[in-house]
Amino acid sequence: MQVATDPKKIDELLTRGVAEVIPENALRAKLLSGERLRVKLGIDPTSPNLHLGRSVPLLKLRDFQELGHQIVFIVGDATGVIGDTSDKESERPMLTSETVEVNKKAYFEQVGKLIDLERAELRYNSEWLNALTYREIGEHADVFSVADFISRENIKKRLDAGKRVSLREVLYPLMQGYDSVAIKADVEIGGMDQKFNVLAGRPLQEHFGQPPQHVVLGPLVEGLDGRKMSSSWGNTINFLDEPFDMFGKVMSVRDELVPRYFKVFTRTPLDEVRSMALSLDSGEMHPKDAKMRLAREIVTMYHSKEDAEQAQEKFVATFAEGGVPEEIAVALVASGTPLIDALVASGVVSSKSEARRLIEGGAVSLPLAGNEKITDITTRVDRELTLRVGKKRFVRFEIA
Repeated sequence: MQVATDPKKIDELLTRGVAEVIPENALRAKLLSGERLRVKLGIDPTSPNLHLGRSVPLLKLRDFQELGHQIVFIVGDATGVIGDTSDKESERPMLTSETVEVNKKAYFEQVGKLIDLERAELRYNSEWLNALTYREIGEHADVFSVADFISRENIKKRLDAGKRVSLREVLYPLMQGYDSVAIKADVEIGGMDQKFNVLAGRPLQEHFGQPPQHVVLGPLVEGLDGRKMSSSWGNTINFLDEPFDMFGKVMSVRDELVPRYFKVFTRTPLDEVRSMALSLDSGEMHPKDAKMRLAREIVTMYHSKEDAEQAQEKFVATFAEGGVPEEIAVALVASGTPLIDALVASGVVSSKSEARRLIEGGAVSLPLAGNEKITDITTRVDRELTLRVGKKRFVRFEIA
């Protein structure tokens, strides 16, 4: 396949869904030269589900593929056991090999929703990492100093707070860096939280006589609760979510995130995204309409256009017209349980303070009784109740 060298496409490649390129001018020159590059992305199977946060580097991998470059997708079944603590405030526990094996089974299938697997090189890093000896690991470690590792912001914070940092955690950047040596990467894609790990490939490649790879780092994107989208926090929109669930999750994101989601999670033309953002800012377009389009785009990407249309119809019938979903959470409570406690126990809210805030703000109502609001925080559950909590959460309490 011939490599495309269109300057406009290359400019978008290096800017859309990108936070930093290292070194940018040199990579741009290579891309314009028409040289076919080997572009690497690795993801650890720490969870059985990939989520939209993972789609940012995957879509960038697809961008490189569509320009004709050779992409290499690595499932980190060896690094996944060790665990990356790049974005963690505490030590990440080691995963068992059995857990990693279960999690990795569906990864290629999920990745195939975004990239052409037939034109991709698909690898497991256990192929080369599990064969290393202590002698070889020692050689890799000699390229770095302890100061390099402990200067990382999150590691420094943990050390300053007196928290434990295991020697195992020091191994992870070495392993990810050696992946680049093993597959002879010209470019590695990663997230800003992985900057140290991604950059580790450059000195290791030089040590082994290879040119240091270029680095393309993507932004960290907020999930459903405003924190970075992460499986650890459960604030994700997953590739394998059912169409209606996926549609509803997208509709629940904050209004101000819509243009950002369009830019990083879809490939809607940027001119359209900019025009939409201006319309939202001026009030010409309602945020709900923009989110409807965003939800359709995302469901179409991971399912189909027909699924997206059906999900929208069901969403409108269920929520916009005040209906109650056929399937909602059911919680058994003792008669007389304070409503605040019942909401927390059901899992619909995360804390008593959130439940109190929602009740006092008029966000808890009876959808089967004309959406009558419950605003008394002393309310108790003494009968079967179906409640709407906020705009899109429902729960039915049954008396135990």
